[in-house]
Amino acid sequence: MSAKFAKKKPSMAETADIHELYEESVQNVPAEVEFVQNTFRKIRGRDAHSFREDFCGTASAACQWVRTGDEYTAVGVDIDPDVLDWGRKHRVARLTATDQARIQLVQSDVLTAETPKTDVLVAFNFSYWIFEQRAVMLDYMKKSLAALKDDGVMFMDLFGGPDSFDETKEKTKHKGFTYIWEQAEFHPVTNHMQCYIHFKFPDGSKLKRAFSYSWRLWTAPELRDILLEAGFRKATVYWEGEDEDGEGNGEFTPSDTGVADLAWIAYIVAEK
Repeated sequence: MSAKFAKKKPSMAETADIHELYEESVQNVPAEVEFVQNTFRKIRGRDAHSFREDFCGTASAACQWVRTGDEYTAVGVDIDPDVLDWGRKHRVARLTATDQARIQLVQSDVLTAETPKTDVLVAFNFSYWIFEQRAVMLDYMKKSLAALKDDGVMFMDLFGGPDSFDETKEKTKHKGFTYIWEQAEFHPVTNHMQCYIHFKFPDGSKLKRAFSYSWRLWTAPELRDILLEAGFRKATVYWEGEDEDGEGNGEFTPSDTGVADLAWIAYIVAEK
């Protein structure tokens, strides 16, 4: 066969799995689950056993949760059937049969989902920022409160700092690809932001706008106020510590002030 008719080798972008790339770039599921378990134990003096993951996507956190032990159960809620199917095939299917029996994935809007009450409810990766109106955010937090057991705790992450208000791109190199976070638009009047995740590969190929996010940039005091209005007894910000080089060390502890960094990630822990 002549070179003219030789089959073209697919590019790295064409053969990449965006969900695998996302998890490698954005998530650290074992650390997240460990933080939830340890923090709940410190607050309540007991272990949390039941877990609900809102906007669960591939449900990796829910899968990690049930791996903890035979008494641990999890439910993941997401509105997107395609990503749930991917999670069932590539994450839930990797669990043992006994672990699979203790996890449930529910296709539903988190505002209307009906699930058994749990010790813990998490909304990670900033996905709850899709609720741009305060009234809708309040409704979500009321629904979250109702979904928890009497001593349940809700965990959310958030980011902030002056850099979060910019229209900018940030590139991070990983093994085999580059992760690109783009804040394409920011509207100061409403705090609406349009963000994208792109991936670039060593062969020059790209996955542009692999993920797209239309959000409101919520601040810590706004979210704390809404949580308390929704009926939570307490809402505490957990701030990340620093290593000797001034970089984040992955250790989060309660803080009433935080640090005026250009960019930061924190958790809000809301107690019922």
